[in-house]
Amino acid sequence: MTRAFAAAMRRVNRLMRPAKQGKATRSAQSPLSVVMGLKPKANKLRKAAGAGIGSPLGVVLQQLRVAQAWLPDAAPAQKRRKTTVTVPEGAQFLSRTHRSAGASRAYRLYLPAGHTKQPNGLVVMLHGCNQDPDDFARGTHMNVLAEKHGLAIVYPAQTGQDNPASCWNWFKPGNQSRGTGEPALLASLTRKLMRDHGLDRGRVFVAGLSAGGAMAAILADVYPDVFSAAGIHSGLARGSARNMLSALSAMRDGGCTEVSAPSRLPQVTPARRIVFQGDNDTTVHPSNAAIIVASAMGEGATAAKITRRTVRGRGYSRSHFTGPDGAVQVELWMLEGAGHAWSGGRAAGSYTDRRGPDASAQMLRFFLETSPERP
Repeated sequence: MTRAFAAAMRRVNRLMRPAKQGKATRSAQSPLSVVMGLKPKANKLRKAAGAGIGSPLGVVLQQLRVAQAWLPDAAPAQKRRKTTVTVPEGAQFLSRTHRSAGASRAYRLYLPAGHTKQPNGLVVMLHGCNQDPDDFARGTHMNVLAEKHGLAIVYPAQTGQDNPASCWNWFKPGNQSRGTGEPALLASLTRKLMRDHGLDRGRVFVAGLSAGGAMAAILADVYPDVFSAAGIHSGLARGSARNMLSALSAMRDGGCTEVSAPSRLPQVTPARRIVFQGDNDTTVHPSNAAIIVASAMGEGATAAKITRRTVRGRGYSRSHFTGPDGAVQVELWMLEGAGHAWSGGRAAGSYTDRRGPDASAQMLRFFLETSPERP
């Protein structure tokens, strides 16, 4: 090792060390703040993003590693039970791959018994980070419910090649518009299945958890001609973030209030939304649920009806937001004491909470309503 090289390495190591801080400062800042040199306030994140330009490669890599750890669901998951997905006699759970515009994703497709050719509808289920289609199917028990209603369920797979934690990349601008990125690929897959099984837009829905919930919100916004309703569990509104650092801010403190409005297509009614959010979620800030409502209904929207109930010891509120015709456009479920997990899910899957209302059952009820509730 030459002296010059050794000196360069010492300079890099010095730069990679956190700045010296007093005890009070160290206790007030998160691990992310310490490594990236951020102040606790979310509005300092943009300055920090610019500060990384020109930094040694080691600093940038360390920043990215820490930032990745703060992406949705990146905390260690519940210990999963390695069980297979049960398929009733006559039903199918197929493994396939969809290719479109130079991109591809594997997916699992559930076809209910007696409806393998002509199901009554289709639900696109988007898993969260550190999950896969089988895990998500077990945890949400959506196949079991789909069998009762004669519905097909498709579980697209995000892989480590597309995102290190298998997250849907909801925070990238290229994935927040119609005709580009992951939304275009998912819409292409959905249209293919609609053609294959003779389904129209009125019987096609999308739902997701966390990063998957954020992507479901994007699809509802930019493809209302494909999806008639969306279920968003512990997700964020489209436009809440434009890069990784603003995504961390939105998750920690709530997204920006000036989010993107849904696309308005001629002769296409906006997609309806049902939103689930735990008020003790430390991964995605609970205020993001209100931002999703505001993005769909407009600033200052008020609930036409609010009901409060308790199930299995967990309290929740259910708020109805209606359009000019009195039909429910958004249904918001706030779950008391719930964290970052699928409400009413099964322990066989990760990120599930068996207490509380059954999000899967309520989403299907909301999707399939032919005449939505009125206050």
